[in-house]
Amino acid sequence: MSAGKTLYLNVSQITEVHSKDVHLKDIATIFCDDKNAENRCNTIKVKAIRSDRDRRYVENVLDIINKIQTTYPDIQVNNVGEVDYIIDYHAPKKPKLLWEWSKTIFVCAISFFGAAFAIMTFNNDVNVTDVFKEIYMIVTGKQSNGFTVLEVSYSVGLFIGIVGFFNHFAKYKINTDPTPLEVEMRLYEENICKTLIDNDGRKESDIDVT
Repeated sequence: MSAGKTLYLNVSQITEVHSKDVHLKDIATIFCDDKNAENRCNTIKVKAIRSDRDRRYVENVLDIINKIQTTYPDIQVNNVGEVDYIIDYHAPKKPKLLWEWSKTIFVCAISFFGAAFAIMTFNNDVNVTDVFKEIYMIVTGKQSNGFTVLEVSYSVGLFIGIVGFFNHFAKYKINTDPTPLEVEMRLYEENICKTLIDNDGRKESDIDVT
């Protein structure tokens, strides 16, 4: 390889893998003017997993740079991605469709009934029923039977508001923005990654939050 070549390395913060032999192409995106060098670097083995258990491994990009420059001493590596990254190993398993669907249905049921209970509790706390009855009496001069245009409008508006807020109904999205649930899941994942990296880099064993 000729001198002066630069390889740009972009490692993802966390990558799920299913093979015990983890190569650079599995966890990172690289670019180099020398495509032959780029292809060979992609095949560099960055980690060999020995355990059969599902586990997350915290690694440092310096090990990757060392492996690249051991193979190609004349190449300059420019890291534009993460310094500490996580390999999330999951052993290959047969898909369990019944179990996956059961978990999905369970989570949907909890979310639905939990939200319904929260809405009913809120309505009861602020006494929405009596408020609607009073408004209906003031405007029409008639006694409300509990099923008027106010209740119908409120129910329809509540549904539209929920769909608009979550930006999602079934498989359809109102726009291309991420939903609040997607945002929260990404924040949760980032916090998990940060905690794993911080815990791995902790040198003191006697003092810890746990």
